[in-house]
Amino acid sequence: MTTALQTLPTYDDVVAAAGRIAGIAHRTPVLTSRTVDAELDAQVFFKCENLQRMGAFKFRGAYNALAKFDAAQRKAGVIAFSSGNHAQGIALAARELGVPATIVMPQDAPAAKVAATQGYGANVVFYDRYTQDREQITRDLAERNGLTLIPPYDHADVLAGQGTAAKELFEEVGELDAFFVCLGGGGLLSGSALSTRALSPKCKLYGVEPEAGNDGQQSFRSGAIVHIDTPKTIADGAQTQHLGNITFPIIRRDVDDILTVSDAQLVDAMRFFATRMKLVVEPTGCLGFAAARARAAELKGKKVGVLISGGNVDMERFCSLLAG
Repeated sequence: MTTALQTLPTYDDVVAAAGRIAGIAHRTPVLTSRTVDAELDAQVFFKCENLQRMGAFKFRGAYNALAKFDAAQRKAGVIAFSSGNHAQGIALAARELGVPATIVMPQDAPAAKVAATQGYGANVVFYDRYTQDREQITRDLAERNGLTLIPPYDHADVLAGQGTAAKELFEEVGELDAFFVCLGGGGLLSGSALSTRALSPKCKLYGVEPEAGNDGQQSFRSGAIVHIDTPKTIADGAQTQHLGNITFPIIRRDVDDILTVSDAQLVDAMRFFATRMKLVVEPTGCLGFAAARARAAELKGKKVGVLISGGNVDMERFCSLLAG
């Protein structure tokens, strides 16, 4: 464990990533809501990565990773696997840097995410998320075609890039008492943890998963990475089966707890964002706010941060969920 900890990325890597993405990624707005503040009896600050380029925080880590490619890697190309947001992030970053991109995506990925990925110029290879191993498919293609694999979360440059969102939040609003961050494979949470411990060391940091996919919670409490079957949840960005070998030790060291919320709570949060704040937020992006609402009693009088991870959702799906 000691050796692993010594090789983990640090906040210095987040700072370096911020330099690489400056002027390329958006410095997304931080929004507030008097209604939310009254409901929680707290000051709540929303970091809106749904307003990031390609609609999610994933562009940060993708661009940071590809910007470090050498000439041979750039010429050969990049490959990634993703349910949608990392796919779009890699595709857009690759287009910006002139790198060919191949993305392995599930057949049931939201149509809007597939269309955007292809629109950015990437070649999409489909697979069945319930019967096929996306990681093996991707490794095989990478080896066969000499491509550099950039995984969606378990990669030092990716998570360092993701940590820039939290860095911006703390720079804008100062230290926080509590911070709620979506959790899938752990790239956003581990990157956010590096920024949180550097800029707001006393802040309580919470990762939030869907109830059906609580592998991170199980891992956090058992002390070892737990693998689960692909969870069935509307939070498609958090349908991961396990945390990463890089993200997990950072999460275990720097995060205070892992929480879960139901799909019904996510829909309620989506509805609030749409009707009261005029924001389109995908189900996964609602994880942090749903958890904060559920813990309102503990947040009374506190200064709270919520990271909205993305807003990429098919409008037909969005409308059906809100109408249900």
